[in-house]
Amino acid sequence: QVQLVESGGGLVQPGGSLRLSCAASESIANFYVMGWYRQAPGKQRDLVATMFSGGNINYADSVKGRFTISRDNAKNTVYLQMNTLKPEDTAVYFCNAKKLFGIYWGQGTQVTVSS
Repeated sequence: QVQLVESGGGLVQPGGSLRLSCAASESIANFYVMGWYRQAPGKQRDLVATMFSGGNINYADSVKGRFTISRDNAKNTVYLQMNTLKPEDTAVYFCNAKKLFGIYWGQGTQVTVSS
């Protein structure tokens, strides 16, 4: 059973930075795409950033230029570096990974941007 464990969330002031981590229970090379989604209270879960095994990366327009997704294959970990955070970035952030016949989610980590 694949497990994804997020960490790195917390409370940060507007303009601040956080780095989220997603540690997988198996080699991340087994997934053809990994990414981050977020869900604010009362809203649907939205894509933040995805990274395909071939190297293609996609970002939501709202985070382009501020967030960066990266991976460390040796640590089986995907990261989301979030800079210049805004109150509207407040949400639960979920790690996501896909295989040909499976989609996996982490438990989520709360990010709150507030002064």
